[in-house]
Amino acid sequence: MTRRLAQVAKKVGVSEATVSRVLNGKPGVSAATRQSVLSALDVLGYERPTQLRGERARLVGLVLPELQNPIFPAFAEVIGGALAQQGLTPVLCTQTKGGVSEADYVELLLQQQVSGVVFAGGLFAQADAPHDHYRLLAERNIPVVLINASIENLDFPCIACDDAVAVEQSWRHLASLGHERIGLVLGPSDHIPSRRKLAAAHEAAHAAGTELPDAHVERAMFSLEGGQAAATRLLERGVTGIICASDPLALGAVRAARRRGHHVPHDVSVVGYDDSAFMTCTEPPLTTVRQPIEAMGRAAVDLLCAQIQGTEVPHGELLFEPELVVRGSTAQPAAG
Repeated sequence: MTRRLAQVAKKVGVSEATVSRVLNGKPGVSAATRQSVLSALDVLGYERPTQLRGERARLVGLVLPELQNPIFPAFAEVIGGALAQQGLTPVLCTQTKGGVSEADYVELLLQQQVSGVVFAGGLFAQADAPHDHYRLLAERNIPVVLINASIENLDFPCIACDDAVAVEQSWRHLASLGHERIGLVLGPSDHIPSRRKLAAAHEAAHAAGTELPDAHVERAMFSLEGGQAAATRLLERGVTGIICASDPLALGAVRAARRRGHHVPHDVSVVGYDDSAFMTCTEPPLTTVRQPIEAMGRAAVDLLCAQIQGTEVPHGELLFEPELVVRGSTAQPAAG
C-alpha cells in the first residue's frame, strides 16, 4: 500500500497524504487533483477502491507494434495530444520481442474498462496472424480505430496512407531519373500494406512498358538489419534503384550499398517510406514518401471520440495522400 501511495504521488506530483485522502474519500482535495490521482491509479495498473470504481477515468488504449521505428513515437505524440484535448487519457501499450502480446494487452485494457482502443500498426495488418482479440473487442462493443491497412472482415474504421500512390510516386521519380532496374524491399508476404505496394509497383512497371521481375522483389522484417540483408540480395542482381516499405529498411539498404563499395546515390538510389524523424540528418539525407502523421492521428481520434459518444461512423477505410520528399539519396544511375 505504501509503495502504491508513493508511486501515485510521484506520478501526480502531490504528497502521499493527498493520495491517501483521495483513496479514502476524504474532503480537502480539489476536483482536478482528485481526477489526476484516479487517472494515475488507472495508468499504473492499480485497482481503484471499490467505492471509486464507478468514476473510472476515460482511458484509451494506444497499441503500437514497436518504438524503434520513429514513425510510431510520432503517431503516439499526435494521438496522445489529441486524446488529452478530448479529456481522454492514453495508455501506451508497446509490444517487445518475447514480451506482452497484443492479445494480452487487449485483455489488460478490457480489465481497465477502457473507453476505446487505437491500434497504430499491428497484427490486423497481417493476414496470417491471430485476430481473435479484435473480434473480442467487437463483441464487447468497444470503440476501435485502426491505423494502417487491415485484413478483410475486420469491421472497424480504418485510417491509412495510400500505399499505391506512395509506390507510384517513388517509381515515377526513379524512372524519370533514368533507372530501369528498380527493386523493392517490402515487409512479410502476409503484410497487407506491402501487398498493396507490390500490386502498385507491378502496375507502375506495366504503365512504363516494362515488367517487375520476381527477382527484383525482396521481403524483410521491418528493421535496419532486415533492409540491409534484402538490399544486398537486390544489389547482387544489378538493381540500381531501391524502393523500401519503411525508412529503417531504406537506411539498411544504404548501409548494404556502402558495404559493397557502392556510393549512394551515384551508384544506387534509395527511396524510403514514412519521412520519420531525422531523415534529413542521414548521410545522404533520405528521399522518402511522407505520411501525413498529424492529419491521420487527429482523424483517428475524431473517429474514436464519435464512437465513444454513440455516433455511427463508417466502418471503412479513410485513405490519406502521401507526398514524395526528394532529398540526396536519389540521382541518375551511373553510366554503363
